[in-house]
Amino acid sequence: MSRSTKTFKKWTLLSVTGTLLLSTVLAGCQSSSNESAASAKPSNGEGTSESGKGIDHSKPLTITVYDNAANYQGEQTGWYGKLIKDKFNITLNILAPQVAGDQLYKTRTAAGNLGDLLIVDNSQLEELIPAGLVMDITDKLKNTQFLSKYVDNHFKPFNAAFDKVNPDGKIYAMPTFEADTSPTTFSEEIPYSSPIMPWDYYKGVGAPKLNNLTDLLNVLKEMQKKYPTTPDGKKIVPITLWKDWDGGSMENVRWLSNWYGYEQPDGTSTIQLNAKGDIVPLIDDNSMYKKILQFYFTANQMGLVDPDSASQDWNKVAEKLTNKQVLLLWYSWQRGFYNSIERGKNGDGNVAVPIADTRIIQNSDAYYGNGRVFALGSKAKEPERIMEFLDWMVSPEGLRYYTNGFEGFNYEKSADGKFKLTEVGQTAFQKNTPVPDQYGGGGYQDGQSKINSMIMSDFVVDPETGEFYNNNYWSSTIEANKTALTTDWQKTYNATNATEYYTKNNMIDIVPNINTSLGSDSSDIKNKRSQISDYVKNTSWKMVFAKNQEEFDQLWTKMKSDAVGLGWNDVVAVDTERAQKIIKMRNDATTGK
Repeated sequence: MSRSTKTFKKWTLLSVTGTLLLSTVLAGCQSSSNESAASAKPSNGEGTSESGKGIDHSKPLTITVYDNAANYQGEQTGWYGKLIKDKFNITLNILAPQVAGDQLYKTRTAAGNLGDLLIVDNSQLEELIPAGLVMDITDKLKNTQFLSKYVDNHFKPFNAAFDKVNPDGKIYAMPTFEADTSPTTFSEEIPYSSPIMPWDYYKGVGAPKLNNLTDLLNVLKEMQKKYPTTPDGKKIVPITLWKDWDGGSMENVRWLSNWYGYEQPDGTSTIQLNAKGDIVPLIDDNSMYKKILQFYFTANQMGLVDPDSASQDWNKVAEKLTNKQVLLLWYSWQRGFYNSIERGKNGDGNVAVPIADTRIIQNSDAYYGNGRVFALGSKAKEPERIMEFLDWMVSPEGLRYYTNGFEGFNYEKSADGKFKLTEVGQTAFQKNTPVPDQYGGGGYQDGQSKINSMIMSDFVVDPETGEFYNNNYWSSTIEANKTALTTDWQKTYNATNATEYYTKNNMIDIVPNINTSLGSDSSDIKNKRSQISDYVKNTSWKMVFAKNQEEFDQLWTKMKSDAVGLGWNDVVAVDTERAQKIIKMRNDATTGK
């Protein structure tokens, strides 16, 4: 399965993957040397799509975007807003259930119009097709210049998985964040979830080998004592948690379970699955979910958990990451809030710090996407213009803006024809660097795309350079990243990067990334799942902050009993059946079927 659909709230920062970690969402500022963005209509350059031929752009068009990935609600402004306004005469009005609440989906579907452009979860797509709320775009894709390249290998296989509601094999949606590598390749230099800490602080307490989670807690305690505040006096916390990403369970628990080989597949809320196909219910006494809850509880007993955790939201956490106020990170992209080449030269930055007894489960590149889709609402205004915009988004020009910003501002062309980041581009996201008024003004981070999602990811090769759009994998960035931070890490671990280290030491299982339809819940199961999820999440938080081990154990025992009363066994049966589909598809992908 793919990365959690809930987890893509994180892509506000973007798909940060390298040591420099400017992230993908970060990217997207336009160059003062690129005049195409200033034109009132699509340019005749590489970003122009075939679907744009004969389209009238004279009238302004406001597209209502229903967007599960967005952390922002309202009109797209700033440099990206100006870019698409000048290029397409389009304004994006974003509706974000993460901001407005889940009721937004129910209200708008009940009214028969979710929006013009939809970024929704796979499970929602399966409901929207038979409800007639999404548009068949099969023929519209034939008229595109760039999207059409991905139809046979990416879009068709995905849509075919919705055979129960799409027996004719039409194309209703395009999956998000698709890599154009292969279904079994993992390209990133660090697993999506693994232990990450500030290298200078870790070395400052002797860089002791970490054999298990107990060792991790002990070193965090040592770091906390030695580095209680930032240079400007802000309090440093070893572990910080947040509630607003919680889905079927406590999200911060879910992703640390990956360290020990268990994932919670998208579309399920009651089970965890390992690479061998073993299925374990969350509330099983031997579940990894319980082990990670115990880890957080113990950490809190040691004074290591941020007291703001139960009340803060993700935005507050992001501030702390930017200020280097957090000692333990676990998402690869979180490094992008602080890491930079300049800091790396001084040995300063967040890096992977392996724990010997971990066995990470890692999905391969999202060749078929990862849990969400782009679709057009059935009542979309001027669908040809929306398709033109989406076609541009996957064009070289569109991908460069989204992932790397403005040529001349964020990056520039080298003598060898490849790209390299400018000094401004290296920290534009972290510093929210001001953008010239002629390109929209405001801060760079403030003006980035609020869509917060892509059709094709930055693990697609730019035809002009022969390198990924992801600037962390540019040869120039790799060379620039040969800083004191990276070279010291490589010498310590005898590996080029974290993925290589984990692979060489048999500490990672890379499984095929399966993006499919797992079926939608019946009304009975949906109701039971909702009640169970709320109960499990609330109890999980209580367990982390329990006053002692006795209360922790009592809460666990009560949760097991109460969940059964809420219909746990019925929901587990559904999730187990869904997991079997994942297991089979992974086996087929591995054997080449």
